[in-house]
Amino acid sequence: MRVVALVPGGIGDQILFFPTLDDLKRYYPNAQINVVVEPRSKAAYRVSRSVKEQDVLTFDFKDRNSLADWANLVGIIREREYDVAIALGQSWLVGLLLWLTGIPIRIGYRGRGSVFLTNSVPLKTQQYAAAMYHDLLKGLGINSPCPELAIKIPKQDIEWADKEQQRLLVKESGYILIHGGSSQLAKRKGLDKIYPVENWLQIIQGIQNTQPDIPVVVIQGPDDQELVSSLKQAAPEIRITSPEDVGKLAAIIAGANLMLCTDSAPMHLSVAVQTYTIALFGPTDPAKLLPKSDKFIAIKSSTGQMRDISPKAVLEKIWGG
Repeated sequence: MRVVALVPGGIGDQILFFPTLDDLKRYYPNAQINVVVEPRSKAAYRVSRSVKEQDVLTFDFKDRNSLADWANLVGIIREREYDVAIALGQSWLVGLLLWLTGIPIRIGYRGRGSVFLTNSVPLKTQQYAAAMYHDLLKGLGINSPCPELAIKIPKQDIEWADKEQQRLLVKESGYILIHGGSSQLAKRKGLDKIYPVENWLQIIQGIQNTQPDIPVVVIQGPDDQELVSSLKQAAPEIRITSPEDVGKLAAIIAGANLMLCTDSAPMHLSVAVQTYTIALFGPTDPAKLLPKSDKFIAIKSSTGQMRDISPKAVLEKIWGG
């Protein structure tokens, strides 16, 4: 069986879709699975257990695509003669696209575009996003519960993380990891996902006062240079790590005693590697983005604004469990 899944969204969305792909592979172990994702998200499949990077096709769903661009995507999909297509959105345009491909089984959510689908399922948004995506498998008669997020970290990335821990002098002591940044796309959209530097500094100081022997390591991603530079200037004793890809990022998260982060792709990686996680949420609903577990703790702003989460509340969660 040949399957194609259209998965718009960022790296976090791909990670949340991994349980769906894993269950699909479990029920159809010989299936050839391709995903169509935005170019910025292809890197997520470095750590997928069920889809290899070479099986990822790219298409910028968010771009102002011409009819020729959409026709080209239809042509690429038609050539591969898929048996099943799965679409995450409710766009009538994507539904029409799948109808034009001639794929016999077309699965998606019930909505505006479902007239072009053969099998539609209800869109239940008031649940964990991974479970919402997993509901799409009901279009194939798969009614099992959504499995936990899980990834496969390449051996070379685990080796890199081991050397990185030695470089940072945290191999023996363990470490608390902080990711406080946000993607440029989130910033352009005006999404409140960044916790203020001064608040992070209070948290770092509180950690050092209570547990001076546990190093604090801060992740610096491509969009985090300004934030991390400010933290380093005010707290020179913190240590900085800059993983160059998703696999290395996952590996350094897996080695941490605790992950402190905002609503971001690294948060989903932390869940996938089962690192104890405390995540800060502004306007977004943590119930939709974190699974129910004592290992993954959400702190939601009472005002919907990140800056209004008090450092004291975060420190209480760290030491109070």
